Amino acid sequence: MALYETTLILRPDLAQADVEKTMAAFEEIISSDGGKIVKKEFWGLRDLAYKIKKSKKGHYVHLGIDAKPATVTELRRKIGISEEVIRDLTINVERISKDAAHLDSED
Repeated sequence: MALYETTLILRPDLAQADVEKTMAAFEEIISSDGGKIVKKEFWGLRDLAYKIKKSKKGHYVHLGIDAKPATVTELRRKIGISEEVIRDLTINVERISKDAAHLDSED
């Protein structure tokens, strides 16, 4: 298995329960094929650097994944067709840090 980090930006009009429901569906894809979520962080509703699909904000979620490449390919396919996700980035990493991300607080 390989290690990946995925960061997702979900639509700002979603309620927190909808964000969690969407993430649960993505996590099911990973766990159903023997993969696991090593780290999961909800970064909250944050301002975007520029408008994406007419949105100025988005719900940020960061995942550390230990899974087969085929599983991550399927995950990326599902993310791509999801209407809740407005942007995503998945990268292959050597290790996944257990530390929480240090994000600047918004004023």
